Amino acid sequence: MANAASGMAVHDDCKLKFMELKTKRTHRFIVYKIEEKQKQVMVETLGEPVQTYEDFTASLPADECRYAVFDFDYMTVDNVPKSRIFFVAWSPDTARVRNKMIYASSKDRFKRELDGIQVELQATDPTEMGLDVFKSRAN
Repeated sequence: MANAASGMAVHDDCKLKFMELKTKRTHRFIVYKIEEKQKQVMVETLGEPVQTYEDFTASLPADECRYAVFDFDYMTVDNVPKSRIFFVAWSPDTARVRNKMIYASSKDRFKRELDGIQVELQATDPTEMGLDVFKSRAN
């Protein structure tokens, strides 16, 4: 079903891979890209369970927008291991205006398709989604 605001559809694989991340933990992260010609959101990159936060940030392009989901593992103050699923709307300052507008107008509809997101981050540069930001937002 296409998004009324931007006309973007969500490929079934987007939801399928997200469910695998959420329930089976078969992925550490997923990077999603809007394919303008096909007018739909597609899976661009799947991070293996052993991959790190650094691998995740390296998979985001410096000058193009993306959506991403990251399964963040952390320890509580009581030393209890926990995890939170973060949704990242990556919109770097260097991206083209049209690119930013398409991602911004499609974000809420796309995010609703991914049932189980616990924290949302908007980032325009890497410091806005630093590891310290993840840690502070996870609790």
